[in-house]
Amino acid sequence: MSTHQLVARHIEAALAEAAERKIGEDVVARCLLSEAIRLFKLGRSNDDIAAELTAAADNLDDDSPLVFMRP
Repeated sequence: MSTHQLVARHIEAALAEAAERKIGEDVVARCLLSEAIRLFKLGRSNDDIAAELTAAADNLDDDSPLVFMRP
């Protein structure tokens, strides 16, 4: 199982539990983003985190080629 599959499995479980509690997907997504940033802060600078988030935002359009790919 890949890391992405592992995380996706847990997110699907979190979404299912949130739905049972009538918590919207958008709220769950914001919490996940907050947790991702918390994890990034454990070993990355604010500038590096900002660059990561900017790269993700720049690549929101699935039909466009990737603007930036981290090494």
